[in-house]
Amino acid sequence: MPSRRSTITMTADEVTTFLQEQKVLNVATNGPTGHPHVVAMWYVLIEGRPAFWTFGKSQKVMNLRRDPKMTALVESGESYDQLRGVELVGTGQLIEDDESILDIGVRVSTKYQGEPSDAARSFISQQAQKRIGVIIDVERVVSWDHTKLGGAY
Repeated sequence: MPSRRSTITMTADEVTTFLQEQKVLNVATNGPTGHPHVVAMWYVLIEGRPAFWTFGKSQKVMNLRRDPKMTALVESGESYDQLRGVELVGTGQLIEDDESILDIGVRVSTKYQGEPSDAARSFISQQAQKRIGVIIDVERVVSWDHTKLGGAY
C-alpha cells in the first residue's frame, strides 16, 4: 500500500491555526545523562515561533544551556481517526532580558486566563524575576491530520 503521508500533512496555515488553538506544548530537551527530558508547557506564538517561560533553574533550562537542541510536540485527538499533531524540531533560544520575559509571561497568561487584572500583572511581574523565556527556532516541522482521511485508513 502506498504511503498516505502527503494526504495527512497539514499546510503551513493549518499548522499555525492548530498551534494557536491548542493548549499544551510537550517540550523535550537533552538531559545530563543523554536521556530526553520531556515536560508539558503552556505556550504562545510570538512572530510565528513557539514561546514559553519557565523557572530559570529548571532542568529544561540547564539542558538548553548545555545543548540548545530541542523538540516540541502539540497533539490532539481521542481516537485514531481524530489524531492531529505537529512536531517542531529546532533549537531553544533562552530569553533573559527582563522586558522580554515579562512580555512572554503576560502573553501566556492572556492566552490561558484572559486579559490580566492589575493584581495578576503584579503577580506576573514578580514571577518574571525568577523566570527565563524560551523561544523555539524551528528548523523542521512534521505534521499529521488524520481527519483528512475521512475515516478511511
